[in-house]
Amino acid sequence: MAIGPERFSRFAAIDWSGAKGSRHPGIALAVCESGDAAPVLVPPPGRHWSRAAIRDWILDRAAEPLLIGFDMSFCAPILDRGAYLPGESEATDARAFWAYVDAHSPDEDLGAASFLDSRRGRHFYLGAADGPKADFMHFRRCEQHFNASGGGKVTTVYDAIGAAQVAKASFAGMRLLHTLDGKVAIWPFDPLPPLGAVVVEIYTAIAARAAGLRKGLSKLRDAASLDAGLAALGSQPHAPLARYDDHSTDAILTAAWLRANAARAELWHPPALTAEIARTEGWTFGIA
Repeated sequence: MAIGPERFSRFAAIDWSGAKGSRHPGIALAVCESGDAAPVLVPPPGRHWSRAAIRDWILDRAAEPLLIGFDMSFCAPILDRGAYLPGESEATDARAFWAYVDAHSPDEDLGAASFLDSRRGRHFYLGAADGPKADFMHFRRCEQHFNASGGGKVTTVYDAIGAAQVAKASFAGMRLLHTLDGKVAIWPFDPLPPLGAVVVEIYTAIAARAAGLRKGLSKLRDAASLDAGLAALGSQPHAPLARYDDHSTDAILTAAWLRANAARAELWHPPALTAEIARTEGWTFGIA
């Protein structure tokens, strides 16, 4: 369907976490409305957000015209090798793989650290003992497309070590998506519906580039830098924060970016996104 500027009137960006435990300082949720008021952080129900609390927050708003972006990979690559986990999972589409990850992850609060730990060296790289890191460098088609177009270096969900790794958060996210499936539209696995909330995968570095931050300096750690980034995205200055950490500023900036770009038809219909990719690997909103 065509996307009009009125399709969404609220925009949320979530900086996600795959950390062990049930409360996570690495999760931040920012929301803004249509217009140009700066996004604001949504306070957690406790000291920190849990993944389950984020799930409940979304489900409570499933009927709203709300676009929700998660900073994580929504699935693992399958198209190049013919399997998400060669020699193990027989899942052939993303939904079946989400269910597989969920069924094999006993971790609390939708965590998936044990899923990766128990498969280290076989499917996941967690350190030098697992062999050459290059053997684990497998990418989805959207990541390959982003790299080929000069977008920058992306990481793989099979690399679970280092500050830039996305593996733990992504596999915890797949458990979340399994719980949301059928209740909230998850693009592009679901087509864009005419009403209700929609969940999309985002890459905060895309928002940072759009806000004028150059490669290698995509983190905002002070009020002036955040306001400069927001202004580049058509937003008013933000309300002062108690602490300027990467999670909070990423969420605030990316919520403003979602609002500024939600009506761009080419982001909902990128030429390289085929029906097979949409069914099996998904796509990052913002990669055209």
